[in-house]
Amino acid sequence: MHKVVSRDGTTIAYKKTGEGPPIVLLGGGFRDHTAFDPMFPELTSHCTVYAYDRRGRGDSGDSPAYAVEREVEDLAAVIEATGGDAVVFGGSSGAILALEAAMAGVPMRKLALLEPPYRVEGFRKPEEGFAEKLQALLDEEKRGEAVVYFLAEHVGFPPEWIADWQASPIWPGNEALAHTLPYDTAVMGDGRIPVERLARTEVETLLINSDATSDWLLTATAATAAALPNGRRLELPGVWHRVLPEVLGPVLVEYVTG
Repeated sequence: MHKVVSRDGTTIAYKKTGEGPPIVLLGGGFRDHTAFDPMFPELTSHCTVYAYDRRGRGDSGDSPAYAVEREVEDLAAVIEATGGDAVVFGGSSGAILALEAAMAGVPMRKLALLEPPYRVEGFRKPEEGFAEKLQALLDEEKRGEAVVYFLAEHVGFPPEWIADWQASPIWPGNEALAHTLPYDTAVMGDGRIPVERLARTEVETLLINSDATSDWLLTATAATAAALPNGRRLELPGVWHRVLPEVLGPVLVEYVTG
């Protein structure tokens, strides 16, 4: 793993592989850089890939007090390590973080985003006091309960979907990264699409959604694309909130090299 020091002194770790124009990959909730391992074979023959651990995850450091601005600085530091002219791909809350960086003026050549989970009119929102209750569960070291609460209240999973996740191999990893769920909650802010700020963001942006995603995420993705002066939306075959690497990879290669 390579490392770069962010503005506040926090060490951010990233995996660098491949050859070609650079692309930076950042994940959403429950994800560190290893989430992109299946994507590397699709990208590395054409791009230099930088997949990093967001602060508090994997080999990256953390700070006592969290702020979204520090995560924006982390992404800026990784982009600088690429030579300063990278395409950025973010998924889920990572997509919102990438947009926050673009809106803050962090230099990037293009953006590609998978289903930024903004809250849109007509769809459920987390209960009042969600962030405080989530943090209280974590303060009590109830990681499993915190994950269940996040999935049920924030993501909107029904009980049977949560039970499937609990029985799957990914559950221990979810619990291990539960302490970063308040970070993702903070990144999403009040959940509303920042239409006025997006209207001032000129970077070319590709918004991607799966053809099997939820109505909420489809609506949020389309509305985000519409709010950006240089945004466009592309629907790809996939499953809920995910497009398979063999489908997404070639699209990203064309976007980076085109």
